[in-house]
Amino acid sequence: MSVTASLDAATVTAEPGGATDVPLQILNSGSTVEEYRFEVVGACAAWSTVEPPTLSLYPGASGTVALRLSPPRDPSVPAGETPFGVRVLPTSEPGEAVVPEGRVTVAPFTEVTAELVPRGSAGARRGRHQLAVDNRGNAPVTVQLSARTGSERARVDFAATELVIPAGHADFGKLRVRPAKRIWRGTPVTHPFQAFVAPRVTDGRQDGRQDGQPDGQRDGQRDGQRDGQRDGQRDVRQGTRPLFEPLVLDGSYEQQAILPRWLPRALILAAVVILALVGLWYGLLRPTVKSTAREAVTPEVVASAAQRTPSPDAGAADGGTGAANGGSTAGADGGASGEGQQSSSGAGAGAGANSGSGAGSAQGAGAPTSARVEVRDAVGGGTSRGSAYQVPAGSTFELTDIVVQNPQGDAGTLVVSSQDAPVLRLALENFRDTDYHFVTPILVPAGGEIAMTVDCRQVGRPVQAPTPSRCAESLLLGGTLRTGAAR
Repeated sequence: MSVTASLDAATVTAEPGGATDVPLQILNSGSTVEEYRFEVVGACAAWSTVEPPTLSLYPGASGTVALRLSPPRDPSVPAGETPFGVRVLPTSEPGEAVVPEGRVTVAPFTEVTAELVPRGSAGARRGRHQLAVDNRGNAPVTVQLSARTGSERARVDFAATELVIPAGHADFGKLRVRPAKRIWRGTPVTHPFQAFVAPRVTDGRQDGRQDGQPDGQRDGQRDGQRDGQRDGQRDVRQGTRPLFEPLVLDGSYEQQAILPRWLPRALILAAVVILALVGLWYGLLRPTVKSTAREAVTPEVVASAAQRTPSPDAGAADGGTGAANGGSTAGADGGASGEGQQSSSGAGAGAGANSGSGAGSAQGAGAPTSARVEVRDAVGGGTSRGSAYQVPAGSTFELTDIVVQNPQGDAGTLVVSSQDAPVLRLALENFRDTDYHFVTPILVPAGGEIAMTVDCRQVGRPVQAPTPSRCAESLLLGGTLRTGAAR
């Protein structure tokens, strides 16, 4: 081996933001002049250099270079011990490199920033804030949170009075401001307060102080003072002390009245509007309504309503009159001839029988009936026909409702026919679902057939579905099936 290298100090401490030089001794133990290059290896290579970067030595000569460690003052380089090495590479024989090793201890530093969010709050019962604490140091830090108000009319509470924040991270402390008394009505009151963020570290020493809080905390409320004294005594026993001045953040809370200032005016205005509406009703609208109602009830209207409403005694009177007339007629006919009376009675009976039979036929029982048919047709294959309903013998079908459906969005022609006569002729591209209702029913006699014919020109494509191979339409019809002869 033609090179020997050693560090003057195998262990060194480096301050963040500063520079620390470690001498490196190089000996050329070869027989020729050699040039050496240097490379820093390890986690500290990003912030380490060797000065000068190259060194030339005669055989048997030695030289010194400086390893400069410059850790940045940044959370990216954590505090603590880090191993490193310096690779010494002979230019003529790179395979003969040597790597002296050492350890560098990066000293911790503390840098804490804080922000009160929001700086001012408002509310009737409490104000809510957050303390955003950012640890920009390279070691975890413990911060104590406290606050004081300008008077005893409000109290400040923290959800947690202590936060442990890792290096390069932020945390939030919740803060609530509560007033001592509520304001039901009146002008809002502003309560100023101060929040304190005090970083604490442990160094194993005692400072003899019995109060572990800053001056701002000692001036707080009595509860906060007692807590601060207990914390200070615990800090002394545990060997901790605050090494940094606390951060002071000013904030305010505006205590608002529970009942808004506009509420009395709104109530008075609502009462005035209600009284005005009541007066308008009784003064103008109600007399006008009564007058209009009286004017509408005229003798002609009463007489018309009486004519439209049948009286129960009218039927009985008509029946009695008819009976009387019949009796007198029968008496007259009987006085004329007995044969004539018999003939007249027979004719009357026959007429009555025929009249009853006709009424029964006209008002024959009817059953609601419906039917459905679906017809599929391919493009270019001619028309396809499907029978929806055939009227049974001895019955008449009254068609009143037709519903046709084109769910695929096909294009072509659809014909609904009865007794081979078209009832509806529709273009498929004009509808998806359509229905028809007839006030005067379409009569289909016994043996008649209702059918649907489809001529497909283009198959539609449903949304988010594959295109079908054929057109598909359906027909739903409804009506009444009556037995007996057609009307």
